[in-house]
Amino acid sequence: MKTLLSVLLLFPLLAVGQFQIEKAKTLYESKKYVEAAKLLEQVDDESKDYAAAQFYLGRIAFDQKEYDDAADYFEEASENDEKVADYFLWLGDTYGTIAKDANVVRQGFLAPKMKTAWEKCIALDAKNISARESLIEFYTQAPGFMGGSFEKAKEVANQIVKLNPAQGHRSMGDIFVREKNPTAAEKEYLEMVKSDEKFISVLGNFYAGQKQYDKAFNLFEEPLKKDPNNMIMIYLVGRTSAVSGQRLDRGEQCLKQYLSYKPKEGEPSHAGANMRLAQVYEKRGNKPEAKKLFETALKLDSNLKEAKEGLERVSK
Repeated sequence: MKTLLSVLLLFPLLAVGQFQIEKAKTLYESKKYVEAAKLLEQVDDESKDYAAAQFYLGRIAFDQKEYDDAADYFEEASENDEKVADYFLWLGDTYGTIAKDANVVRQGFLAPKMKTAWEKCIALDAKNISARESLIEFYTQAPGFMGGSFEKAKEVANQIVKLNPAQGHRSMGDIFVREKNPTAAEKEYLEMVKSDEKFISVLGNFYAGQKQYDKAFNLFEEPLKKDPNNMIMIYLVGRTSAVSGQRLDRGEQCLKQYLSYKPKEGEPSHAGANMRLAQVYEKRGNKPEAKKLFETALKLDSNLKEAKEGLERVSK
């Protein structure tokens, strides 16, 4: 009877904790960070929901670019619940973000910690691709004395191929690009598109990066023969024109057409389309029109680095 009474007394507390987490998660997803943090900070460190509360506090800190605080929260979450793969994924990714702007000494300190976090994530979730992609970034960017290795990166990419062929071939292609082996990279990207046509933009970006603009244009124009209203391909033709300075009439037409369309979540933004159209006008020598469009792009998204640089160029 005593045990049953204890459970009954404890149940409301458990329900309250779960309710706080769910409500805080909803607030977080609505970017109401202050309100979400207030709820999460009320979760006691003895509660079974404490790790989850720390995780979402970490997510809030990460979104606000407070990366050291985010790392502290993710460490607390992973230490209090060692069975949740996402805690280790975010911990490793946060270490990696901090390392990008750190000095060599701190990078050396963070390198094994981020690698261990991603490996722990994979051990908990054998199908996790995100942690493997982060490991590839680590292996291809870290110097050898910190654990960098292109061969190890390729081993991880082969693991991804078994889980998701398109993403695996993309990762392998990225590795070959960093190794400055464009022939091998192209083969991988072609296999990627064979596996999943939605990755066509990656292949086109590769061609553009190699200044093989005709290949990029042809790749994006081909689907438009079947579906003239494929807005993603329309945008990509416009962007290729803006980057290359070629087929400017076609590029202007495509970008204006895209700007008449309301992008869905995950599709290129109007901010980006305005920036690319500005680049088209800039390449034509029409600085006044380019300036207006760069300004429009920055009003829509003040973080567009290329738009800021473009505005500086055409304002001289």
